Amino acid sequence: MRLVDLHVHSTASDGTFTPSEVAAYAASKSLAAIALTDHDTVDGIDEALAAAGYPLEVVPGIELSCVYQGEEIHILGFYVDLNQKLFLDELENIRRIREERNFEMIRRFNDAGILITYDDLRNGHPETVITRAHFAKVLLDKGYASSMDQAFKQYLQYGGPYCMRKEKITPQKAMSILALGHGFPVLAHPLQYKLGYEKTEELIVFLKSLGLRGVEVYHSSNNQYESGRLKDICTKHRLRPTGGSDFHGKNKPDIDLGCGRGGLRVSSLLLDDIKADLNRSDTNP
Repeated sequence: MRLVDLHVHSTASDGTFTPSEVAAYAASKSLAAIALTDHDTVDGIDEALAAAGYPLEVVPGIELSCVYQGEEIHILGFYVDLNQKLFLDELENIRRIREERNFEMIRRFNDAGILITYDDLRNGHPETVITRAHFAKVLLDKGYASSMDQAFKQYLQYGGPYCMRKEKITPQKAMSILALGHGFPVLAHPLQYKLGYEKTEELIVFLKSLGLRGVEVYHSSNNQYESGRLKDICTKHRLRPTGGSDFHGKNKPDIDLGCGRGGLRVSSLLLDDIKADLNRSDTNP
């Protein structure tokens, strides 16, 4: 059985491997495919595609954040079209809003005597999309926190003195952005939202009404029972199961590419099903 990893991050957002390093690492593990799904950006995809050699496939992807009933959820998009200007314009607008928020967070930290610069956050990657993980890493490196987890808890809670809440993007908006990019939309790690199975299914049904086509059934945070429950929900609602490690390199050192925390196995047959669905959509507009 050939394996894939359909949830991977690079230095284009909050991973520590460059896109080309991710591709090389995937090839060294003999993965059939990876989906590069950086937060709110597709900037790393061209580099990953250029670095990938046969037989590794790099799926152009993205991970968008939005707010559902007051909670942040994430939606993956597979096979996004990098030539769609309206799609890229929407991503640029998200980047602008995020950067304005980041500069305000830097100001708040500096006003409190916690010295952080934008160059600290970029860490040699000028095009990276800055996330809270970048702030946590700088706080750790500068001795303001003893661990990434403590940095999040002490400094980076949404609505706290240093971390204002993000401008809300609705699920409708996130799904419309993915539609502009002709992406295959998938709900990422549904059980991380702590909704319980009944409300998780309600979320999935709601998103399906907006065009959702898959659910990330297999993820580093799921055990076998949990993945089985999610697969049953997928089958019930005629959605495609997908899976990925949520690899971030050293920012999540216990999660390895392709195998998560050691037990993750995502068959390439799941990706074949997604491709078949996309081909049918192309021939039956």
